[in-house]
Amino acid sequence: MNEDLTRDTSLPQVPTQETIERLAHAVHEGSRTVPEERPLLVCKPKKIESWRIFKIMAEFIEGFDIIRRYGLAVSFFGSARATLGADSYKDAEELAGRLVKKGFAIITGGSSGVMQAANKGAFEAGGASVGLNINLPDAQSYNPYLTEKFGFDHFFVRKVMLTYASEVYIYFPGGFGTLDEFFEIVTLVQTKKIHNVPILLYGREYWEPLMDFIKKTVYEKHSAIDKGDMTLYTLVDSVDEAYDYIVAHVSC
Repeated sequence: MNEDLTRDTSLPQVPTQETIERLAHAVHEGSRTVPEERPLLVCKPKKIESWRIFKIMAEFIEGFDIIRRYGLAVSFFGSARATLGADSYKDAEELAGRLVKKGFAIITGGSSGVMQAANKGAFEAGGASVGLNINLPDAQSYNPYLTEKFGFDHFFVRKVMLTYASEVYIYFPGGFGTLDEFFEIVTLVQTKKIHNVPILLYGREYWEPLMDFIKKTVYEKHSAIDKGDMTLYTLVDSVDEAYDYIVAHVSC
């Protein structure tokens, strides 16, 4: 009888040594064959260049290799701009410093603004301060408070790393990127693709209008979510409130 027809497909299949070796070769090719001039991937490509697939594979492997080195971790999200009130940056720095002393690694996008504040708090407290940055045409520099850093060419690979890196997710005020990352993690928890982990929205003035929209328009008017979905995140308004909530609710 054909072995493929008798295999129990309900169980995860362990990669064979041949598959592992082929993957290692592909990753090596991904690093070796990336052209210096990389055409943008716009809309649906007419062809898929092999180097692009290899590069994506390499980024996933290197990214997972970084995040697996840390036990407890918390991801900070927020604006890269210096347009928020000074308290936002001070609070991010203080909260990160306190969490480091509790045994957490601090993970951010590695750039400026709220990310830099969180990394600074972690760094100056003597803890792990990780930056997972994105390589952009207009270079986005790393902040100087990182103990480890990595730059991704692909936003979606970076988002996967930020999504699976931590046991806690904290969202300070930010722009499209911060909102995108918030809805990404909430969707993954809602659909049970990841465990129900603490998701904190920091700053009542900034987040309450969005919470009202979700409640009154998305839930009450259109019934587009369940009532329980609005319990997947928690609004906090001080460092003490955030810290106490995290310490009380982190279960792994």
